[in-house]
Amino acid sequence: MKICVSSLNKEKNAKMDQHFGRCPYFSIFDTETNAFEFLENAGVTANQGAGIAAGQQVIDEKVGVVITGSLGPNAMRVLHGGNIETYTCQGGSIEEVINLFQEGKLERLESAGPAHSGMGHK
Repeated sequence: MKICVSSLNKEKNAKMDQHFGRCPYFSIFDTETNAFEFLENAGVTANQGAGIAAGQQVIDEKVGVVITGSLGPNAMRVLHGGNIETYTCQGGSIEEVINLFQEGKLERLESAGPAHSGMGHK
């Protein structure tokens, strides 16, 4: 299974970004190979629809789980429509967040936060 964490950097010791649609990077951890992959978020520069673009990118990567601080309604709709489970975490390094998930210590993210319209949100 692939686990995607919204990330501030392209390193496994990078901090998790609290926002999904406009995070700079996605850190993707493959539980079968124990390998990390780091991708630039295609939605980060979108004038609008960042959550939709980011969600579609994650679906295209065949991710099974997304961990982030919050999701807007469009991102949540796209991810749940792609059968991706969503979880929330208050922060930590990418490795710490993945360990918390694997230990069953993260809460499912069932409801969206507010929409963040345009590029002003960081």
